[in-house]
Amino acid sequence: MLNHFKIEPIGVIKKQGETVAIEIHDEYKGGLLGLDQFSHIAVFYWFQNNDTIENRKVLQVHPRGNKKNPLTGVFATRSPKRPNLIGMSVCKILSIDETIIHIEKIDAFNGTPVIDIKPYMPAIDTVSNANTPGWVP
Repeated sequence: MLNHFKIEPIGVIKKQGETVAIEIHDEYKGGLLGLDQFSHIAVFYWFQNNDTIENRKVLQVHPRGNKKNPLTGVFATRSPKRPNLIGMSVCKILSIDETIIHIEKIDAFNGTPVIDIKPYMPAIDTVSNANTPGWVP
């Protein structure tokens, strides 16, 4: 069993005005085969703008940065401050051209490294009757 591992980016988020895309590195082009049959993807990315020793030690936050929200453990939030700075967004695919996945929107900055993509599958990814705390919109 590995005690240490390394995550390499497979691509990068590109934003220009209203245009949002994921540029996949050429060596991962083969992994896109069949993705055009899906309407949505889960995109996993690295919160590179928050990658500091201090931010990796944060274990509790006020959700959405709002002090009116209760102090909450980072594993119960989507805070970019956490031990492993992995973000996730479900995105609508607009089109795929070669190694460019055009998407509707994403909660990530231009230049954000993409570490994985998975197809959104309603039978697996949709949860009925899910509970959330009051601060979740």
